[in-house]
Amino acid sequence: MAQWFASGLVVDLIILAMVLEAGLLGLWHRRTGRGIAFARLWSFLLAGVTLMLALRAALTGAEWYWISFWLLTGFVAHAADLWQRMR
Repeated sequence: MAQWFASGLVVDLIILAMVLEAGLLGLWHRRTGRGIAFARLWSFLLAGVTLMLALRAALTGAEWYWISFWLLTGFVAHAADLWQRMR
C-alpha cells in the first residue's frame, strides 16, 4: 500500500474514478434529463482533478513549480466554477 502512495498510483485510480463518474453522470443526464448537465459539471471536476494532480506531484517528489502549477490551475478551475454558479 505504501508503494501505491509513493508511486502516485492511488491518485491515478482516484482520477480514473472521477472520470468514470463524470461520464456516468453525463450519460444519466442525457438519457433522463435529470441531474447536472456536463456543461455545468466540467469546472467542478477539473478543479478536483487538478488538486489530485498536485497531490500526485507532491507524493512522487516533483519539483515545487509543478505542484504550484497544478494548485494554480485548480484555483482557476475553482474560480470558473464559482463564477458559473453565481450567474
